[in-house]
Amino acid sequence: MRILKRLLRWALILAFSGLLLGVAAIGVAYWLISPRLPNVDELKDYRMQVPLRVESADGKLIATFGETRRIPVDITKVPDRLKHAVLSAEDADFYTHPGFDWHGIARAAWHVIISGGDKGSGGSTITQQVARNFFLSPEKLYSRKLTEIFIAVRMENELTKDQILELYLNKMFLGHRSYGVAAAAEYYYGKTLDQLTIAECATIASTFQLPSAVNPINNPARMLARRNWVLGQMLEHRYISKVEYEQAVKEPNGAFAHEQPIEVDAPYLAEMVRRQVLDRLGNDALTEGYVVKTTVQSSRQTAAVDALRNGLIAYDRRHGWRGPEAHTDLASSASTADLDELLASYSSISGMQPGVVTAVSPTEATVYLASHDSATLDLAAVSWARPYISDSRVGAPPKQVDSVLKRGDIVRLSRNDKGAWELAQVPKAQAALASVNPEDGAIQALVGGFSFARSKFNRAVMAARQPGSSFKPYIYSAAFDRGFTPASIVNDAPLALPDPSKPGGLWTPANDDDKFDGPIRLREALVQSKNLVSVRLLDAIGVRYAREYATRFGFSLDALPPNLSMALGTASVSPMGMARGYAVFANGGYLVKPYFIREIDDRDGKPVYLANPARACRSCQERLLDTSPPGPPPAESTAPAATAAVTASAADPAASSSIADTVGDAVLPSDAHDNAKAPPVLAPHVIDIRNDYLVTSLMKDVILRGTGAAARKLGREDLAGKTGSTNDHRDAWFVGFNGDLSTAVWVGFDDFSSLGRANGVGEFGAQAALPIWMDYMGSALKGLPVNMLSMPPGITTLTIDRSTGLPAAAGDTNTMSEMFKVEDLDKLRSQAAQQQQEQDKQHAYDIF
Repeated sequence: MRILKRLLRWALILAFSGLLLGVAAIGVAYWLISPRLPNVDELKDYRMQVPLRVESADGKLIATFGETRRIPVDITKVPDRLKHAVLSAEDADFYTHPGFDWHGIARAAWHVIISGGDKGSGGSTITQQVARNFFLSPEKLYSRKLTEIFIAVRMENELTKDQILELYLNKMFLGHRSYGVAAAAEYYYGKTLDQLTIAECATIASTFQLPSAVNPINNPARMLARRNWVLGQMLEHRYISKVEYEQAVKEPNGAFAHEQPIEVDAPYLAEMVRRQVLDRLGNDALTEGYVVKTTVQSSRQTAAVDALRNGLIAYDRRHGWRGPEAHTDLASSASTADLDELLASYSSISGMQPGVVTAVSPTEATVYLASHDSATLDLAAVSWARPYISDSRVGAPPKQVDSVLKRGDIVRLSRNDKGAWELAQVPKAQAALASVNPEDGAIQALVGGFSFARSKFNRAVMAARQPGSSFKPYIYSAAFDRGFTPASIVNDAPLALPDPSKPGGLWTPANDDDKFDGPIRLREALVQSKNLVSVRLLDAIGVRYAREYATRFGFSLDALPPNLSMALGTASVSPMGMARGYAVFANGGYLVKPYFIREIDDRDGKPVYLANPARACRSCQERLLDTSPPGPPPAESTAPAATAAVTASAADPAASSSIADTVGDAVLPSDAHDNAKAPPVLAPHVIDIRNDYLVTSLMKDVILRGTGAAARKLGREDLAGKTGSTNDHRDAWFVGFNGDLSTAVWVGFDDFSSLGRANGVGEFGAQAALPIWMDYMGSALKGLPVNMLSMPPGITTLTIDRSTGLPAAAGDTNTMSEMFKVEDLDKLRSQAAQQQQEQDKQHAYDIF
């Protein structure tokens, strides 16, 4: 007994000594490590990485940019069943331990001993996991583990349990680029946290341990086993009842990838936003949770996308079926798995689903689609597929389905207006649409091509194409500024001018129809798009003057040819540039700058940028006080200190439009988020409103009875515009406007190939571009009242002779009413009187 007592005493002494040594060792370790421990207090205000969000003007999602999916959520918004699932899976004693768990550490240590040194996972509390994820590396080192424990203890002293759990639920990676429980719920189930079932909560909790391997998409079987274990732990800890447990265990795995739903199809605009925001905010723009509110209206953008795609498909079908995208010798025993593998490299393009023809007969064909559906096509579904011969010729309409399709063809199908499948074909031609608000240049819709996935080149702002006759209104405006009138007579007759670069040394421009009408009034010349009249008009006013005048509409001199070919639209312009130029006619003569970012908010919803764009602002007090005459826009303008209003290129750095802030013809306007009373920025006044009114009246006639007459179908009296085509039909344009929108549409090939002819008609602007413009404008302006310039002071009407363009004499029956500037009347009456004297004199000679 005495020996036993002595042994017990020594055991106690040794145990106590070991404890003292352990405490001393921990103290020394803490003394050594403590200076290197991070300040955990910063976690109280830690900002999670949140991707950049781009929205339409009406708050609909256009795009998100960032490597991570994360939706930070306050702990009070996390339902108890999800908290309980996570605690059951990861740390049941979280609310009672001091930041570390002796039992867990002991289990981990025992595992190391019996496994011969294997540092397996486990033993870390939620607090320790937060410490590791925020401050440490994932290396499995004893020193790292000890540091982790010390940081966890500090966290428990500095933060509340709920604060630690909130960090954990928002920070942890849960598979498929999803960080945090809210992002995981949205990705796996398309739900918010409050919509999750108990089983779904357990599934998300199951992914914390091995998110890449154990998640409901990558490994459903392993996930189900883990989920059911978590449910068992929830039952054991009395978080759920037996009935709830049994129901949850029976619930099947319903998870699948739910990409954040894009509500507005505007990828070209989204890329412009990304570039401009990065230029302004730097790389933090993609991680700091900024929300960019654009100027684009979702309904108008949708209308623009639909109009452009429908117009290109219509053009493409006019030119016939080019055949399948590919062909394979399909084995008779091919399974659906074989077909899926065959279609794996093909993706849907603008609603056109890829598929392989599995069976075909004279009356129908069966197509297996990449979506795992099968479709049957009858003759009506392929009736448009006349074989392509050349850009101006197609073959006869098909009479049998098997004359179009063969077994093994890789083709595309799309739904028609009735929802039935029909044969489709991705157009080779491209198109672009740009639409701006003439008041301030706010972009209302922008489409840079048929498919962003197929081609990321943004033709709306980056293309440099010839505008053809759609450039003529600028020439006419310059002529009206030099004394010409809508009634001025110019000869529409053949013309030959020296040009060493042309065959024979002569340039011989011609009208599109190769016809000549002789002397013609300028109004009629623009309505009929007479090329030779434009050349003679440009020659009369001077190329140098006309080039400088065209800069008033936003074009650079470098883009304008220094010769008479400018009259035929040989400048290099983008659709956005043309929409901007026509906006001058739409708003009364002011040059606005297109922009597309209206506001940038931080993650808390506070604005960090608020656009203050240059405006026409014809009724603003500052504009009414501005008596300066219209003229070329200043290259740089600085607002006088005494003036309340500032001009478009004011001293604000954002307003100076550095290269970093420009995307094509679009800019980032001056910032007014910290100045609620910022004065309006006045757009430069570049043309007289009377000049504007006269040119607009000519372009209204283009729609009323000229090359744009098809637009009368829209039933609006406030529309004005001009068609445009270039040599060999390489470009087709229609640019038009009213007081609400200025819109340009371009159609052509990226390699400058000819658009050709269809049904015996050339693919002019009226054929290829105008239908797109009409579809868009008809939808965008639906329900809006008429909006057009009123006749300004200084404009009057006069009855003229149709043939001479001069004031009509008494008894003249060949007359019409025309509009003029008031100062032109005396000159016209003088010309009429002089002509009458000459006629009387000629009459006297004739009598003699």
